[in-house]
Amino acid sequence: MTEIGTRASAETADGERAAWLAFAGCLIAVFMQMIDVTIVNTALPDITSDLHASRSEQLFVISGYSLAFACTLLVAARIGELTGRRAMFLVSVVAFTATSVWCGVSTSATELIIARVAQGISGAGMAAQTIAILTASFPRERHPQVFALYGATAGFAGMLGPILGGTLITLSPWGFGWHSIFLINLPLGLLALALALRYLRLGRPAERGRLDPVGAILSTVSLFALLGALADLQQNGWRPGPFAVAVGALGLGALFVGHQRLLDRRGRTPLVRLDLFADRGFRVGSILVTLFFGLFTAFVYTISITLQDELDFSPLRTGLAMTPFALGAGAGALASPLLVGRWGVRVLAVGIASYGVCIAIGAAYLHITGGVVNLALAAGPVFLSGLGVGLFGVQLQPLMLAGLDQRRMDAASGLLPTIEQIGNGVGLALLSTVFFRAHTLGGSVTMLSAIAVVALGMGVLTLALPDTPARPQPFARIE
Repeated sequence: MTEIGTRASAETADGERAAWLAFAGCLIAVFMQMIDVTIVNTALPDITSDLHASRSEQLFVISGYSLAFACTLLVAARIGELTGRRAMFLVSVVAFTATSVWCGVSTSATELIIARVAQGISGAGMAAQTIAILTASFPRERHPQVFALYGATAGFAGMLGPILGGTLITLSPWGFGWHSIFLINLPLGLLALALALRYLRLGRPAERGRLDPVGAILSTVSLFALLGALADLQQNGWRPGPFAVAVGALGLGALFVGHQRLLDRRGRTPLVRLDLFADRGFRVGSILVTLFFGLFTAFVYTISITLQDELDFSPLRTGLAMTPFALGAGAGALASPLLVGRWGVRVLAVGIASYGVCIAIGAAYLHITGGVVNLALAAGPVFLSGLGVGLFGVQLQPLMLAGLDQRRMDAASGLLPTIEQIGNGVGLALLSTVFFRAHTLGGSVTMLSAIAVVALGMGVLTLALPDTPARPQPFARIE
């Protein structure tokens, strides 16, 4: 019996070690796909100069990735469910790494746009499997800890993008210049692939259904039309053509929802399980996720424009100015699981509200000083704003998913990142079009004030989340 018990214990430890190492591979993939959303913004002036990109080409270098990423997520999640999450994840990691290198060696704006679209599609292939992989690899009691690390990695990558981009552009390792922001994914992708290939252990899908091609077409076309129109409105302001496209996209989205309901009534597997929204945590959490990602994208965009275009900061100084924000977010991410375990959703409400207060202080500071920024004086509020984001963002997903069983958790794997991408597009387009049409200091103050108001409203809405704090689990020992 002792020998059997020892063998079982060893197998358990080996399985846990493999799960954590596979999880590390997933986190590297999350880091790559998220950092590529924001890192290009800092490098865009150099890319434009080197490749002689027109204004429309500049837009597509940025939005091509996000559009392809968002429009592919639901279909990629369903393909992974049918063919196996492990296989889909591995293929997507290889494709993402290869397309990143393609972006890095592109010699024209057109080629870079095509490579960015391919990169976005492969990034969606990775992202759409991640939540399902995490929930299947760890027992339920580990989920708060796992999702905390997942959320912290995604949030940190998004915030690190401008900082890392500015550093790489300034240092230009091996003379690569802007190419290095894409080529950095090569070693990261190879490491993620090696870990997942060796340690990701998931069985084949127990049930095989069908893809639902009608739903795939409706979701892809409606998302592409909506996000594309919003990107145009964000760049060029309100115009009848893009506005009509956005309205038509909403109509297609309604048709997609009706089609999904019909499939569900007929006992077939829809692309999106609408019964997810019957759960209050998921329903309220979806609204908060949409608002949060829209708010954060608008914030990064505004800060980049304000510091570089209006205050004439270099990319490196811009990165240094935002470093306290990243440090604060990291501290908030580490503290959030423990604090939520003790005080529940009130921690998230205080976190996002404190972020809003700090942004309001920043807007007032810019207005009073006329754009004269003392980085040492600003470091404290910038750190506290990042702390609030870390407290809020890391535990939002675990709380919104806490009421779902494993099957519905799998169904959320592609839907949740799709909601995030819709938030990115809608939030940035609406806020920047309404408040930030003029790239002036006054426009920045107005935009930051609008962000602060939305953040404070989110603090109130957060209290509607089910308050089910779980005792935080200790970090697993890897023998």
